[in-house]
Amino acid sequence: MTNTTDINRSDAEVVATGFNHVAVLTADLERLVSFYRDVLGGEAVDVPVLPGALRAAAVRFGPSAALVVLEVESNPHAHGEGQDLRRGHLDHVGFDVPTVAALDAVRRRLVAAGASDGLVHDYGDLVTVGFTDPDGMESEVCWLRDPALRDLHHPVILEELTEARGR
Repeated sequence: MTNTTDINRSDAEVVATGFNHVAVLTADLERLVSFYRDVLGGEAVDVPVLPGALRAAAVRFGPSAALVVLEVESNPHAHGEGQDLRRGHLDHVGFDVPTVAALDAVRRRLVAAGASDGLVHDYGDLVTVGFTDPDGMESEVCWLRDPALRDLHHPVILEELTEARGR
C-alpha cells in the first residue's frame, strides 16, 4: 500500500475533481441501461467491450460522469446485495441532482418504476432518496442544500419531499 504521507501535495498541479465513472456488472445490459436512462435521465452511449465482457454501454450523467455497464455471462457478482455494508467493495452509488425539484421528479419516477418506497432521508445539508436498480444494487439520488456540508446529522426520514424544502 502506498504511504500517502510521503507525497508532496505542493507538487500536485492537478487534483481530482470528482468521479469520471463507476463500472458495474450485469447479466442483462438492456434492462439496466434502460432503467438508468429512463428513470434517472442518463444518456446511453456505446463504449468498447472489455475482454471478458459480452457487451458494454455507458450511461452518462452530465459532461463527465458515467455508469459503465458491462454484461458478463455467468458472473456471481452480476446481482447486487441489498444489505447495508454487506455489498462488497462498492457499497452504493449516489447520483447528484441540481435542485430539490429535480430530486422530486426523479423520486416520483423511481416510485412509479417500483424501484423506491419514496422515503426521503434528510441529513441536513444533504437530502437523498434511496432506490434499488433492476440488478438489486441499492443506490441513492442526492440533492445538496449546501456543498460545504456544515450541517450534517443522522437522517430524519420523511414521507414527502415537501417536508425537506422548508429548511
